[in-house]
Amino acid sequence: MSDDPYYYEPALGHGLPHDPFNAIIGPRPIGWISSQDAQGRLNLAPYSFFNAFNYTPPIIGFASVGRKDSLNNIEATGEFAWNLVTRPLAEAMNQSCAAVAPEVDEFELSSLTPAASRRIAVPRVAQSPVSFECKVTQILQLQGVDQVKVPTWLILGEVVAVHIARHLLKEGIYDTAAAEPVLRGGGPADYFQPGPESLFRMWRPSMN
Repeated sequence: MSDDPYYYEPALGHGLPHDPFNAIIGPRPIGWISSQDAQGRLNLAPYSFFNAFNYTPPIIGFASVGRKDSLNNIEATGEFAWNLVTRPLAEAMNQSCAAVAPEVDEFELSSLTPAASRRIAVPRVAQSPVSFECKVTQILQLQGVDQVKVPTWLILGEVVAVHIARHLLKEGIYDTAAAEPVLRGGGPADYFQPGPESLFRMWRPSMN
């Protein structure tokens, strides 16, 4: 086997059995997004292109590859909720990603309970131990280096309310591993669950 790195240019194809991009940028937190349309019909869907982008104010975002129900709903209402996917909720999350008609309620499809939010009309997932209530700040259609727009939209929202199960706060500090978060890996079906054994600490260098 050659010591030279495997090289490819995405525009020309990767030449591998599966695109490695998602596996390299991973594992990634899952954007389990609840939304509703102007008529109040609920939607719940997971997005693997998701992360936090700002601290103060807290801003999170996810990318909709293709125009999906979540994007349409959020454009109409300006609101959405993010719900933490945990190991006990992994199968329900997987059920909620089924390609179904807009009128199908993924809460019912996944046997989940909508819980009323406080600052937005969109409900949270009652079974999830952590949820963010969000109001949209920007919706951006992505484009390539050639300035041609691609059918992917980045939805950014400010977190206006946070719900955390009290057992996850240990002396006031959120215990990431105790929440059993599920992260998206590469390949068609890979997921990860970080545990306390994977924790290590590094303090920031002091500036003298």
